[in-house]
Amino acid sequence: MSSQPRIVTIARTLARRVDALAFAPPVTHVYNPLQYAWGPHRAYLVRYGTMSPEVLMLGMNPGPFGMAQTGVPFGDVEITRNWLGLHGKVARPKVEHPKRRVAGFDCTRGEVSGRRLWGWARDRFGEPRGFFERFFVWNYCPLCFMEDSGRNRTPDKLPAAERAPLYEACDEALARVVRALGTRHVVGVGRFAADRARAALDDDAVSVSVAPHPSPASPLANRGWAPAFELALASAGIEV
Repeated sequence: MSSQPRIVTIARTLARRVDALAFAPPVTHVYNPLQYAWGPHRAYLVRYGTMSPEVLMLGMNPGPFGMAQTGVPFGDVEITRNWLGLHGKVARPKVEHPKRRVAGFDCTRGEVSGRRLWGWARDRFGEPRGFFERFFVWNYCPLCFMEDSGRNRTPDKLPAAERAPLYEACDEALARVVRALGTRHVVGVGRFAADRARAALDDDAVSVSVAPHPSPASPLANRGWAPAFELALASAGIEV
């Protein structure tokens, strides 16, 4: 069986599992782009998730102006459409935050982290295929959490009782993705992702390392994320 149907099935299963979970205040809104943006997400998996990459780059969870809009990890609208060549119909979350509307590919706000990560891939590899033959990008958690103010709340800030079933579903999906792709190295884009990969993967043949997150909230990223990212890859023995 090819990895294409397997990774699509994994994503659908994960979408249903996390959609059934409940979260209490201060979380007031939860977006699941694997549901309302399934079309472009599936297109991403079908087009780029079948090349047996040696490295999986693992993000944390969707950003409000990235994957929450496009269904693609780190999916800044402009670079998702114009470099990855992905687009499609995006519906609305079940309950939409008035300060965090989903406009899909009509969203005019950029996702800095996505521009940095995918921009690095574009500049380094030229065409998407050159990147995806060696790398794939997956978000550990597919849910975007928001507080009443519109502030983003990351999964690690959830109460333990809410984290446990969420992490169980996400750990299982990550392990299945790694097996489906045949990946032998997971790079956590940020410490959280690396820690979750180590917890989820018990295969000694799969190594895990950490690289800096491209978030504008990171002083290191703002001083020059791409060189720091490449240095982390080199330290892990990954040539680019």
